Amino acid sequence: MQKNQVVNKLFAVTAVAAMFSAIGVQAQTSGQTAQSMTKQSATGNPNLTGKTAADGTVNNTSSQGMEDRSAQTGAHGSTGSQGTTRADGAKAHTDMQSGASGTAGATASGAAKLSAADKKTITDMALSNMAEVETGKLALSKSQNPEVKTYAQQMIDDHTKAMTEVQALAQQKGVTLPTELDPKHKAMSAKLEKLSGEAFDREYMKSAGVADHKATHAKLQKGSKGAKDPDVKALAAKLMPTVEQHLKAAQQMSSAAKSGTTSGK
Repeated sequence: MQKNQVVNKLFAVTAVAAMFSAIGVQAQTSGQTAQSMTKQSATGNPNLTGKTAADGTVNNTSSQGMEDRSAQTGAHGSTGSQGTTRADGAKAHTDMQSGASGTAGATASGAAKLSAADKKTITDMALSNMAEVETGKLALSKSQNPEVKTYAQQMIDDHTKAMTEVQALAQQKGVTLPTELDPKHKAMSAKLEKLSGEAFDREYMKSAGVADHKATHAKLQKGSKGAKDPDVKALAAKLMPTVEQHLKAAQQMSSAAKSGTTSGK
């Protein structure tokens, strides 16, 4: 009986040893398999990469890499665009400076080419217009005659418009215009300032209406024929019809005033 018990114990020990041995082999095999998968994943095995990509891990990493490269490319592209913009801006600024210099040069050149006679024609046109506007304003404030006031308002409107054209031509040709009246027109204005009533009306129509428009017409006629610069010649010719109309109206009003005075006596 003791022998049987010993034998049974040996069988039990042997079975247990065999079981532990099998478990150890299985564990070793699983460890090797896991280690192999890890190595394959680290070395970029296509199959494992594909599986991992299905889980989204590799795809995310790959996407991040692409994003990084895109960011780098975008940064370079942005730098390139900025460089181009700066280059274009600098070129545009240079072009603007060149254009301004060219305009200034053209103005200076125009002034240099303009003859002394043509410069005087422009200056005379400016002085005539200034005088007619100033005496017209004086007539509006001092005269009591409706016809004289109407004539004076027309002088202000027409000669202000003409003055604008003269100023534009002077700027184009580089001619500096006077900012105040010449001695002759200052004396005329001073004389009118001292008069009032019918005496003012007669002197205004005689001096500013008839005499001054005759002088202005003669200067314009001379400029339209003798000016060397085509622009000066063209403006003188353009202003002549208006001055002629003013002169005729002033002559008619002056004649009517004289007739009325004579019959009144």
